[in-house]
Amino acid sequence: MRVWTRRRLLASAVSAASAAGLAATAAVPARAAGAPRAGSGEHDVADALRALPGLRLIEERQDAEPGYRHFVLGLRQPVDHTNPAAGTFEQRLTLLHTAADRPMVLTTTGYHAVLTPWRSEPTILLGANQLQAEHRYFGASLPAGPGYAHLTIRQAADDHHRVVRLLRRLYPGAWLSTGSSKGGMASVYHRRFHPHDVDGTVVYSAPNNVDDRDDSAYLRFLETVGTAPDREAVKAAQRQMLLRRAEMVARYEAWATARGDTFRIIGSADQAFEIAVLRLLFMFWQRATPTDVTSIPGPGATTDELYAWLDAWAGLSLYADTAARRYVPYWYQIGTQLGYGDVPTAHVADLLRHPGGIAARNFVPRDIPMVFDTTAMPDIDRWVRRRGSRLLFVNGAQDPSVAEHFRPAGADSRILWVPGGNHSVDIANLSPADRAWAEEALSRWAGQD
Repeated sequence: MRVWTRRRLLASAVSAASAAGLAATAAVPARAAGAPRAGSGEHDVADALRALPGLRLIEERQDAEPGYRHFVLGLRQPVDHTNPAAGTFEQRLTLLHTAADRPMVLTTTGYHAVLTPWRSEPTILLGANQLQAEHRYFGASLPAGPGYAHLTIRQAADDHHRVVRLLRRLYPGAWLSTGSSKGGMASVYHRRFHPHDVDGTVVYSAPNNVDDRDDSAYLRFLETVGTAPDREAVKAAQRQMLLRRAEMVARYEAWATARGDTFRIIGSADQAFEIAVLRLLFMFWQRATPTDVTSIPGPGATTDELYAWLDAWAGLSLYADTAARRYVPYWYQIGTQLGYGDVPTAHVADLLRHPGGIAARNFVPRDIPMVFDTTAMPDIDRWVRRRGSRLLFVNGAQDPSVAEHFRPAGADSRILWVPGGNHSVDIANLSPADRAWAEEALSRWAGQD
């Protein structure tokens, strides 16, 4: 399966919040001078939130755009939805409130919550409220105890189900859900187990690794994406990096030492460097634009230029312990249910030192057991193909993340492609006809004419 980074996560949020041309379509009118805030009046939304059982109003932030109020919330959730005796944890939520009679959009990054008041594209299109749910075991949403035994797609889906049931008391209108990449996957999994919680779902750039034993789709994609000269240029740069391993690893180690960082999770700076080089092929094509293709380091590139380019695309800090520790839950999910893909390595096979390559096991401490569930993804895939309804998937045609993608066949569902699009695509990037269909579907699902 594909590689998600913090950089991509934040870029996705910013992209969704500033989708070109959408703000004018469904902008919330600015509050006139002296007018009450959104949600103020006889029944203030803050008081209503405080009255909900199990919900804690942590903070009302003063950074929302006009017409909205921004709340940070904590919801008491069961660690194990099948066993109340397992205890509870507090799940972090954020709420952008505009009016209780507007639609609600439930969103998640699939990772840590973004605490800046970004609005997803469906939220902007519908002038809706927005509720963001942080994924369990990420950020502040941490069950107590060692290991990740309760980090499953079903447990996370049940978290979302309880969020909807509780907040629907204040927002009785239409609910939609959305997410990009891993957040989009989580939105699909929620629908699988609680299909009637929301009235429709918009999913951006979400992988669907049905059979973790078969990575051929990813390999074929990476051997055909772009042009042959461009693909060879990236591969040649990878080879040059490995040929200059000693210099580049020394620089990497010096960087980590200066920051007080280490490589205990991965094992060594040398192994972390090799993993970053292998992942580069995927991560470059995942986010590359035509301009980026023209700046691939050529045969005359210096070691400094190669190092900087590798860092820009593969994110070397991700493999040192400070960052790697935050993403252990992600790799645990990859290695136990979500599955992973592969990348071509024949062009550098003679230069590799560390068996296992980019396997998820390399990113999870060895004292945490991992057993892969071969039934989880086929179950999700069958539901999407046979029973899922009101599902819209928006993908980029040049995004290796969706080499294996969802194929909805249920009522009022579609998959729409952005020609030449990478991992950061929106409804706004679709062809005029597809964009019109998508916007009409959202309005219809939300009960708007």
